[in-house]
Amino acid sequence: MNASVIGPLGSLAAELDELDPCELRASPGLKKWRQMTAGVLPAWLAEMDFPVAEPVREGLRRYLAHGALGYPYWPDGSPLREAFALRMATRYGWHPEPGHVREFATVTQGVHLALHLATEPGDAVAVHTPLYGPFREGLARLNRRLVPIPLLDTPEGWSIDPERLARDVAATGCRALVLVNPHNPTGRVFTRAELALLAELAERHDLLVIADEIHADLTYAPHRHIPFASLSPETEARTVTLTSATKAFNLAGIRCAVGHLGPDRLRAAVDEQPVELYGAANVLGVQASVLAWTQGDTWLSAVREHLDANRRRLAEFLGDRLPQIGHHPPEGSYLAWLDCRSLGWGDDPAARFRERGGIELSTGPGFNPGGDGFARFNFATSKRLLGQLLDRLVHSTALDARIGDPTC
Repeated sequence: MNASVIGPLGSLAAELDELDPCELRASPGLKKWRQMTAGVLPAWLAEMDFPVAEPVREGLRRYLAHGALGYPYWPDGSPLREAFALRMATRYGWHPEPGHVREFATVTQGVHLALHLATEPGDAVAVHTPLYGPFREGLARLNRRLVPIPLLDTPEGWSIDPERLARDVAATGCRALVLVNPHNPTGRVFTRAELALLAELAERHDLLVIADEIHADLTYAPHRHIPFASLSPETEARTVTLTSATKAFNLAGIRCAVGHLGPDRLRAAVDEQPVELYGAANVLGVQASVLAWTQGDTWLSAVREHLDANRRRLAEFLGDRLPQIGHHPPEGSYLAWLDCRSLGWGDDPAARFRERGGIELSTGPGFNPGGDGFARFNFATSKRLLGQLLDRLVHSTALDARIGDPTC
């Protein structure tokens, strides 16, 4: 990675490709690289290889130049509340009330806290599958019953199964729906028509909807992210919308997220909890998030264009060189969900990719139910490193495959 910071617009595209694997592996802030053994290239954990946007870095420098990191003075809540509301209005046409926004350490914390306060042990919670592992584990620890609603793998891509969802919600007495949009790991961005079906179902069965929309800013045209709560005032009143700047702006370590709490009773329940019992966003995380949302969109546009090119290259490569791997190009995020079942490598093909090709993918069973035989591929890197990753995918399937040459 070039030691210089991200520069003017004209140099952004070039600098996104100036990534040195030795520097990436040595960086204390990149678990994705630091956890790898020598000779293994990472394409697993959901963080990008790119340096943080210069407006965020420079803004934090100015903040620290004051030489004080004392208690913040936020009598009406952190500045994240207004920044979130403004971003939703300008990018998505939704006008949430800033006073209904609360800060969290992470989106996952917000999901679990909403379930903890708004449902009871033993309650059923519907989630589209395959699903993000920490959500599955959180439901188990909270003693909530997972109602898996498998996404349908169709020739056109991954699709919601409204008939099964309606049937299973009714049969289980479901109390909540966790909606991940854009979806992780499939990358689906749900359409307005699909979301309207879910909203009608939620109204009919009086479901709390917890919408994880953390990948929203990484949606590729012509697809368009639609906040679930924006569908109607009635939908907003039963929806918790959770998001963060951490995914789109590569800020995973700042531990800062926000949630718009539509239900009045849930918002009151959150406010009644002992201060910081469930953790809190830190002052630098709030500052970094506000900087990203108010000054980082030039950087984000360049990154999304770069990711879109990588996304298309991956799809073309798989079609030409590895057609036995099933794949629908993600409509949002920088994560591709690879169907490796026809390779005959069992439930966890990621293990074979690591052993035979020296490439680390996210394990499919970690997204169960629905993950056996799959692997998740992170393409948020330089064009050169993506080329090396793709070569290792092919190398993994060769009869004489061996772990690749050692790489920093």
